[in-house]
Amino acid sequence: MLRRPITCEIRYRLDPGRIADFEEYARIWVGLIERHGGHHLGYFMPRERPDDAQMSFPGAGQDGEANTAVAIFTFPDEQSYLKYRQQVAQDPDGLAANQRFGKSPPFTSYERLFLTPLAQERVIEPPAREL
Repeated sequence: MLRRPITCEIRYRLDPGRIADFEEYARIWVGLIERHGGHHLGYFMPRERPDDAQMSFPGAGQDGEANTAVAIFTFPDEQSYLKYRQQVAQDPDGLAANQRFGKSPPFTSYERLFLTPLAQERVIEPPAREL
């Protein structure tokens, strides 16, 4: 059986009045994912675009919404991810987090994407030029 990493990206639409609550929510989930076999790359909070940051492909891209936060975490494979889902559902800290934030989350919506890394080709360096 091929073991492919499974990476999850979650994009949250933040409730601007509850940023501190969202940061606390995020810290709890980083700990839970790490405790149950995952590797959390972190929560990334929105910030202003640098003044001179232009689009690389004008007309094809656009800036995202300013109220979006992103979480990225990964597990070694699908089986590990599913095991985490079972374990966190019974973890006292997971139960407490769901109880605390379940009825009134500190975000207005979220989008979840499952990803896997693109296989990297070995880069072949060009031969050194003689001087």
